[in-house]
Amino acid sequence: MRFTVSVAMSPPEQFAELARTAEECGFAAVALPDSLFYSESVSAAYPYTPDGSRFWDEETPWTDPLVAAAAMGAVTNEIRFYTSVLKLGSRHPVPLARQVGSVAVLTGDRFGLGLGVGWSPEEFEWCGVPYADRGRRADEAIEVLRRILDGGMVEFHGRFFDFGRLRMSPAPRRRVPFYIGGHTEAALRRAARVGDGWASAMMRFDDLRAAIERLRVLRAEAGRADEPFEIQAVCVDRFGVDGYRQQEEIGVTEAITVPWVLDGVGFDADLSAKRDSVKRFADEVIAKV
Repeated sequence: MRFTVSVAMSPPEQFAELARTAEECGFAAVALPDSLFYSESVSAAYPYTPDGSRFWDEETPWTDPLVAAAAMGAVTNEIRFYTSVLKLGSRHPVPLARQVGSVAVLTGDRFGLGLGVGWSPEEFEWCGVPYADRGRRADEAIEVLRRILDGGMVEFHGRFFDFGRLRMSPAPRRRVPFYIGGHTEAALRRAARVGDGWASAMMRFDDLRAAIERLRVLRAEAGRADEPFEIQAVCVDRFGVDGYRQQEEIGVTEAITVPWVLDGVGFDADLSAKRDSVKRFADEVIAKV
C-alpha cells in the first residue's frame, strides 16, 4: 500500500515545501482537493458529513488543483499528484482536457485525474451548467476527456458535447489515469465501468469495506475484474500501523492522510509543524507498514 498526503485546506504558500517534504519522506503522492467557490447558502446537503453541513467556511483556501499540481511538480522529481476529486459537472471537458494535458506534460506524467460529478447545485447553475442530467453529462465528459488526452485527431458528437476533428498537442506521453469519486451506486458503477480507480471521501472502515466489495462485483460485471484498479481511501476510524494494515487487507492501495490533523495540530498549523508531522508519520507508519 502507498501513502498520499492531502493538502486540503492548507495555505497555498505551504504547498511547495509540503510536496518536497512528502517526497523526501517516502509518500507516493499528493492529493489535491477542489472547490470552485464558497456559496453563502446551498440548496443541497453536503453528502460526506453526518448532518450534511460543510466543515469549512468562506475564508478556507481552495487553490485550483491543476495549477497547484503544476507548481508542486516544478519543485519535485518523483512524487505524483492527483485531484481528489475535481468537480467535473460544472466544467466543459474540452478546455479541461487542455489543462489536464498541460499539467501531465509539465509534471513528467506524474498526474492523475480524480473526478467527481459535484454535489452543489449552485456550482452548476452559477457556472452556466444545468444541475439536471448531471450524471449523464459527466459520463459524456469523461469520454471526451479520454479521447482528447489519448492524443491524435479526434471528434465527438454526443447529446451534451459536439465538436469536429481536433487535436491537442503535446499529448501526455503516458495515459492519464482517471480515478472516479463518489459513494452512490451510480458513482461506483461509473468507476467500475470507466475508471482506473476509485476515490473515497471520508468513510468509516465498515462502509469502506462494503464499497470495495461492491466495486469488485461491478468490475466483474463490466468484464474488468482482471485489470489494474486503484482504491484511494480516506478512512476515518483506522489509524496507526495496524489500522493501515487493515485497510490494505480489504483492498486499499492508496491511503490518503493528513498527518498534521492526525497529530492534533490542525489545518492552520504553521509549515514547520506540518513538516514535523509528515516526517513523524513516515517514521512511525510508512516505514513499518
